[in-house]
This record gives sequence, C-alpha cells and structure tokens, in this order.
Amino acid sequence: MPAGEQTRPIPASEAEAEQLAAEAVEQDPPTKEWWDDPRMPWKGKPGRADMWCIGLIIATGAYGLLTIPVRPWILGNFSAPARDYILACFSGSNIAMVDIGALSRVGQHQSLWWLAIIAASLTSIKFDWLWWWAGRLWGRGVIDMIAARSKWAARTAYWAESVARRFGGPAVFLVWFIPLLPSSIIYAFVGDARMSLRRFLFIDFLAGLVYRGLWMYLGYRMGEPAKDLVNQLAKYSLYLTIGGIIIVFIGVYRQQRRFAAAQHQ
Repeated sequence: MPAGEQTRPIPASEAEAEQLAAEAVEQDPPTKEWWDDPRMPWKGKPGRADMWCIGLIIATGAYGLLTIPVRPWILGNFSAPARDYILACFSGSNIAMVDIGALSRVGQHQSLWWLAIIAASLTSIKFDWLWWWAGRLWGRGVIDMIAARSKWAARTAYWAESVARRFGGPAVFLVWFIPLLPSSIIYAFVGDARMSLRRFLFIDFLAGLVYRGLWMYLGYRMGEPAKDLVNQLAKYSLYLTIGGIIIVFIGVYRQQRRFAAAQHQ
C-alpha cells in the first residue's frame, strides 16, 4: 500500500459496521440528482406536469432549429403566391406577408389575403401557451432559468420582467413590437400572475393579426420593389437553405457545449 494513503477501517462487529456506515453517510453527501440543480425552474423534485412542460419547451426549441432550412427551401421551390400562403401556414413568415401585399399593389389581386394573416398569426402563437403554462408552474423560476444562459440573456430577461411588471396584460401585445425583448418572459409572467389562458391567447392572437397585417401593408406600400426583393431571395434560396443548415449545426453544437459545461459544474 503506498505511504500516506488512508483506508477505511475494517469493522470488528455488526454494530461497528453500522456506526461506520452512519459516519460515512454524514461525511459523504448523497449523489446529487439531475433535477436538483439551481438552474432548473422548479423547487424540489419535479412532477409529471413539470416534466411535460420542460420536455415540450425543449422540443419546440429543437423544432425551431430544424425548420430553419425549410423556409428558404419553400421560398425557392414554389412560385408566388402559392409560396406565400404555404409560408404563412408553416411559419407565419413576414416575407410572405410583404409579398402578398406587394402582389396586390402591382395588380395581382389576392382575395385570400385575410386568410393568410389569420394563418400566419395562428402559426406564430402555436407554442406561446407553453411559456404561459411554465409561468403557472414555476413562477419566477422561469426568469431565472432563462437568465442563467448568459449575461445577455440575463439582461434581456430582467428587462422583459420589468416591462411585464409595468404593463401587465398589455405587455403580451406590446412584446410583438419591441425588438429583442424575449416574449417567453412576458408570457411566463402573466401566467404566474394568473391571467386566464383564454385571455392570454386572445391578446396574443390579436397582436399577431396587427403585427402580420402591418408587414402586409408595408409590402403593399412598397409595391414592385418589395416584390422584386422577395423574388431575389427566392433566387438565392439554395444558398439560404445551406446557410440555414449551417446555423442548425452551429446551434446544436453550442447547445451540446453548454450542456457539457453544465454537467462539469
């Protein structure tokens, strides 16, 4: 045995063995469970609702990454206005809204423009209820979870919290029009404040209608230049798709690095 190496004493009796075991438990704390992490939004062991909510939030993040290359592919493989209505239903695209407005301005009347706005609004809010639910379940733990990602995330998270505290329910509407403000914080805040899901979805959908409608109006006002811009984007859709795939790989790589770093902390 190497000099200086300490070994556990060998018990001479059952009673001594029990005493040594008790001392070992006191000296060596039990292995920390994966969920017992201060960066998690919950306090204590998560229940079924907690697991479902966090799992769905992670799934929506993966969905967002994986669909990045699909949008330019749709833009480049379908002609106007079919591509616009497909994009409206798939991702609630602002580009689609601009193109529909521009087509109407140059004489290609779009009788279903209102349907595109409704579809784009519904598509845009399809996962928002998850953050409202997270706020119901975990309260301010959602803000702390998001803020723990980085210094930038912390600043924007607490900024969003201050906006939510100041405006309350109307913040659900305003967040659509404030760049870089994380909407997830707003939605979690009103969920924690016990806003009903029906009211939350109504305000969220109304804001989506106004927001997408403004983009369509912008395309209508611009007319031919907006139409030409969208056509140019479609022309280079292959490169945009490749760029989207690269972004997906970078995003996955960065997430894996963050996860590995968190595991070693």
